[in-house]
Amino acid sequence: MAKIEMTVNGKKVSHEVEDRTLLANFLRDQLGLTGTHIGCDTSQCGCCTVHVDGLAVKSCSMVVGQANGAEVLTIEGLANGETLHPVQQAFSECHALQCGFCTPGMIMAVSGLLKDNPAPNDEEIIQGLEGNLCRCTGYINIIKAVKHAAVAMK
Repeated sequence: MAKIEMTVNGKKVSHEVEDRTLLANFLRDQLGLTGTHIGCDTSQCGCCTVHVDGLAVKSCSMVVGQANGAEVLTIEGLANGETLHPVQQAFSECHALQCGFCTPGMIMAVSGLLKDNPAPNDEEIIQGLEGNLCRCTGYINIIKAVKHAAVAMK
């Protein structure tokens, strides 16, 4: 067992955890932040994407100890109170989701992409979302949502 401390969605947390605990499981099981989905356990689908110290990472491939002392942002912490983050709003307005399973990870990946590249072209959007899979939408409305969010965030 190891003691970890980090800030999750702006709140300090401290827990005893098994050394092998994945960040995704810690967020879901210990903190009850179930918006971080686990889809594949192999870092292929991106459903578990969160931000660690400002970088979009796949939390199913990160041991929680690697986030010790870090700032972690999940989908639950992205909005500002009742006001959706521009990426969340764009996904809603552009109908960029169907079943919703990939949506939290997709939104976290997009918010990271737009932080690094505030005006991506289609190719950069596709490349930026390469590690996030959606089995429902065909990505057309997701790309529209990224563009819509980019404009809203200017």
